[in-house]
Amino acid sequence: MSKHRDAPRQRRGSAQPTLQRVAEAAGVSPITVSRALNNPEQVKEETRNRVLDAVERLGYVPNLVAGSLASSRSRFIAVIVPSLANAVFIEVIKSLQDTFEQQGYQILLGNTDYDTDREYQLVRTFLGWSCSALVTAGLRHNEACRHLLANCEKPVMEVMELGDAVDLNVGLDHREAGRCMARHLLERGYRSIVYVGACLDRDYRAGLRYSGHREVLEPAGRDTPLVELPTFGGLEAGAGALERALAEYPGTDAIHFANDDLATGALLHAHRLGKRVPEDIAIAGFNGLPLGQHVTPRLTTILSPRETMGRLAAEQVLRRLEGKGVTRRRQDVGFTLVAGESS
Repeated sequence: MSKHRDAPRQRRGSAQPTLQRVAEAAGVSPITVSRALNNPEQVKEETRNRVLDAVERLGYVPNLVAGSLASSRSRFIAVIVPSLANAVFIEVIKSLQDTFEQQGYQILLGNTDYDTDREYQLVRTFLGWSCSALVTAGLRHNEACRHLLANCEKPVMEVMELGDAVDLNVGLDHREAGRCMARHLLERGYRSIVYVGACLDRDYRAGLRYSGHREVLEPAGRDTPLVELPTFGGLEAGAGALERALAEYPGTDAIHFANDDLATGALLHAHRLGKRVPEDIAIAGFNGLPLGQHVTPRLTTILSPRETMGRLAAEQVLRRLEGKGVTRRRQDVGFTLVAGESS
């Protein structure tokens, strides 16, 4: 496949809003805008609200380091992830950090807790501190955040999934990963397969895998029951999900879990319940975490290349910062089905 160097980026960042533009949009003076943002108690509420509305509509970000030496160049790159409790994101962060540090950059780390409004505030803060580039986990942002990213003059890298990116993108196809596991379970002869995930409105990538799961099972004449947990959790949550799936859907012979933590917790609990895996119940996960490969039987899972994802993402950002063209604006790192003994 031929590689295409990226085209000139004239549109993104070409209309970066200024303090003067905010003032004109709000019908006030630039000094009033400055006071409304830095000393809001000095400005009437009605005026302050007009200023804040103009700031959000235009996507204005005040430069918090405007007073620093003009010759100084930021050596910080912002990295925003939805969770610091999930080993998957920690591995991606480490790979990004290792690659950036080799070129003299440090990361500024933000955690959204799967909250898009919090992500927007983090993006505003990091851009305000003039980070050199920004890396976000995922492609879904609220409208205000996407507007900020689209008009940012810095390199923006979105990782973990593939799709309609603002700028640069390195990830994998989660819908296809869901299809892959569903096909595997069908080929092994399982007929009553339950999908288990948590908070799919927030962990939407797990929701994409469920969509892929359904796309395989429904044409095969299989039902596609879903057990959705109300909160995120690990091994204990997986154990509870196993009991719930077996109680709500008698006759279940396989469970496709949204991640390896839940799947491993279910596998261990199946032993306690006297259930044989996979003879009585097959269990499969996603991510390819080491934990699932050190239990008996070994967990069937989808391995996502997290180290590769972080390294490739960092390398593309660094090429941009060095003034070089990137070979591909979107890179699919793929995934690998690991067929363990749990299915």
